[in-house]
Amino acid sequence: MVQGWKWSRRRSYFPLISLIFMVLITATILFNEFRIHQYQNPDHNPHLQNTQKSPPVELDRFTTCSSTVEYSGGDMGWGGGVRHSPVPGGVKECDVFAGKWVFDNGSYPLYNESHCPYMSDQLACHKHGRLDLGYQYWRWQPNECNLKRWNVTEMWEKLRGKRLMFVGDSLNRGQWISLVCLLQSVIPADKRSMSPNAHLTVFRAEEYNATVEFLWAPLLVDSNSDDPVNHRLSDRIIRPDSLSRHLSKWENADILVFNTYLWWRQGPVKLLWSSEDNRVCEELDGVRAMELAMKTWAKWVDSNANPLEKRVFFVTMSPTHLWGQEWNPESEGNCYNESNPITQENYWGTGSDLPTMNMVEDILSRLGSKVTVLNITQLSEYRKDGHPSIYRKFWETLSPEQLSKPESYSDCIHWCLPGVPDVWNELLFHFL
Repeated sequence: MVQGWKWSRRRSYFPLISLIFMVLITATILFNEFRIHQYQNPDHNPHLQNTQKSPPVELDRFTTCSSTVEYSGGDMGWGGGVRHSPVPGGVKECDVFAGKWVFDNGSYPLYNESHCPYMSDQLACHKHGRLDLGYQYWRWQPNECNLKRWNVTEMWEKLRGKRLMFVGDSLNRGQWISLVCLLQSVIPADKRSMSPNAHLTVFRAEEYNATVEFLWAPLLVDSNSDDPVNHRLSDRIIRPDSLSRHLSKWENADILVFNTYLWWRQGPVKLLWSSEDNRVCEELDGVRAMELAMKTWAKWVDSNANPLEKRVFFVTMSPTHLWGQEWNPESEGNCYNESNPITQENYWGTGSDLPTMNMVEDILSRLGSKVTVLNITQLSEYRKDGHPSIYRKFWETLSPEQLSKPESYSDCIHWCLPGVPDVWNELLFHFL
């Protein structure tokens, strides 16, 4: 009850016509204030609101732009809260992301490549001819504490009755495969299943009533690259204001692990706003387009992720090792034939895009406790030896010229399994 106001019960002697006049004036003022608020409120940006029309047609790989114009400056209307920073004077927590790699062939690898029936041919390096297996034996050691030791039974208990879903690109798929391989060995074959469904793939363990899932959403927002098989397109087209295609799959998951980086680094991106009927696209560079997508995602997290009910993780940039001269000035190659980690402390190569990382850090910091950041970038930077390079399945035929120069077709982006992504999952286990 509002204090200081008392409503009189005395009879009003206003003439009827005066009362009607006052009601009309009040209604006019309220309507004009609503119009002003609607104009000034960023949530009523015409790019973001399309309530008077049918839902926009879903993007697919056949979607094209009728024309392309310069970016008009539309934004998502989300600024988030203040940047989150540690409370001064509090107990200092160990930074598990700062440390070094220690060779440990007693405890690692945590599983055998050939014993995991869900292993990907893109990541099964030993199967495809890699004989130096040292990449499997490195353990991440934080500087001032120990990472929680992996325990498969404890992890399953954390997942009992829950849906854990990885959402993102092929690097996130690699982390998902790693976790499935880490978990599957203790589940009897007749009590586990894998249900591929292209867009969404689900590993299920019956006795724990739990699933570990992967959702292909390489740009987080809706895009023309959302087909998990046919996504190699000349133009990347996104709806920067829409998560609808993917959101319907992930919104009911209990634990969500997101990533996105790689696909934003491949040239400009075309924006097709949901309010645009004539397929007129705007063009924007990858970093600024990614910022729009991140804000759309963050707006959903901010409104829907209660940390007591839903855990949300974001995995930072996975570095590439495309230029050997960055860690060895005399090298003209890349990750091909590399068999040991980089030992230079705080090494950074061009495989980690610092401006992009700073932009993402700013957005994530404004979400506070609603998201847990898995900062895998620096620790993965050291692992030039961990990529498949030429030791993977090739679906295309290699030319004689390529075969004569292995560096030309080496995969220095993804990671061999067992390997680096297993440590990413140990970090996930540490924070759950």
